[in-house]
Amino acid sequence: MTTKPVLLKLGDDVEFHGITYRLTALDGDVAMLAVAGEAPVAMKVGSLLADETFRIVGTRPTRRRITGPSPLFDSLPPEVRQKARRLEGHITEVLDGVPCNADPGQVARRTYNFAHTSLRQRDQAKLAELHELGETMSIGSLQRLRYAYGKKGVIGLVDKRLIRRVPVAGQTDQRVVDAILSTLEANTQQSSGSMDRLMRQVRKQMESEHGPGIVPFPSRATFHQLIGRLAAGRNATGSARTRRTLAQRPEAPFGAVYPVRPGELMQIDSPPLDIAVELDDGVIGRVELTAMVDIATRSIPAAVIRPATKAVDAALLLARCLTPEPMRPGWAKAASMAASALPYRSMKSIDERLAGAAAKPVIVPETIVCDHGKAYLSNTFKSACRSQGISLQPAHPDTPTDKPVIERTLQSIGTLFAQYVTGYLGSSVERRGKNAEGQAVFSLPEIQDLLDEWIVTGWQNRHHEERRNY
Repeated sequence: MTTKPVLLKLGDDVEFHGITYRLTALDGDVAMLAVAGEAPVAMKVGSLLADETFRIVGTRPTRRRITGPSPLFDSLPPEVRQKARRLEGHITEVLDGVPCNADPGQVARRTYNFAHTSLRQRDQAKLAELHELGETMSIGSLQRLRYAYGKKGVIGLVDKRLIRRVPVAGQTDQRVVDAILSTLEANTQQSSGSMDRLMRQVRKQMESEHGPGIVPFPSRATFHQLIGRLAAGRNATGSARTRRTLAQRPEAPFGAVYPVRPGELMQIDSPPLDIAVELDDGVIGRVELTAMVDIATRSIPAAVIRPATKAVDAALLLARCLTPEPMRPGWAKAASMAASALPYRSMKSIDERLAGAAAKPVIVPETIVCDHGKAYLSNTFKSACRSQGISLQPAHPDTPTDKPVIERTLQSIGTLFAQYVTGYLGSSVERRGKNAEGQAVFSLPEIQDLLDEWIVTGWQNRHHEERRNY
């Protein structure tokens, strides 16, 4: 049979020969026992524990670290938390004789020993110690820190200016705030208006819900401040298109998928190309660019230009992705796969079609992310993907964040390629030059040939921070 070991702590009440003492200090193997109205008694700890009349009658609770509201304390900067923890060690040494982070069994230093010092003396000793460490503090400040620590824990040792929270709406009635948020939500799909229109809509909603004059309405200046705070990131009075785009962002935190090999994840899209082209019938018109990008390597394995993207065009894009890009007359030899950094000889021994191929990798898709365009959800494109064992993954409706890489890649094609081609129309009407359509000189096959050459010589050799090397 084993007995539980006796653990003595500073502040414990013990009974010895019928008298109740308080353990005030431990000096090596000597315990200092004090009782009211009498001089302290010094005894060896071994003799005290071996006496038959000894027993512990009251245990002083061990001071534990109190972090306060964990989310609030953990959200503070690391240097602020470290300073609060350091102060916690000093404060607990004044209060308990030993710091809260002290090793078990650590003996209190003489300047903080309960048997020889008062609280005032320990305060002064701590002030002198902090002064030697380069931290100047008054005794009033130290006392306020002691009081705050006892009431709130370690969060009480943090500078209040760092944790002060000002309500977004200030003193404004919550019903006004709710009406503003409701109006901003309804304004997402409406045409853009002025701040006065928003104010009128909010006032009208308040009167219909609570009656005229029931809820105090803020002044014009205060209302403008509220809109600035509550509508931050909504573009409430700016571009309606931007406002709708911002409203499509996920509310909860979202992450990205990081494929580890080429072809594991690809994205496809078909936006208008900002170039006026002379079509087969001689009419000058706009065309669409359908492109696919590999997420792991940021390569563009295929891109086709058509007057309007159809299901057969999407299937053609998939076929071009799976086959080598042939060299064209007039292309420089540096654009060939034989002159590139790709392992040309090894690849040629596997597929003879690479003998006259351009330096664009052949990547077999495993998963393709697309939007809900008719060309991608057609049976033609689905059957083409199914025949090659490719998984087709439609994105959420009106959620461009599901395929951000292809969205950004197509923007880059506009700024790195399209704007340097004769007949460039600009990305919007306000960016379009005078008689821009009349400058179109290239036919559809010529634009396709220019794009293919630029992808091989320009895009594929462009440094990209997210590109993975294999």
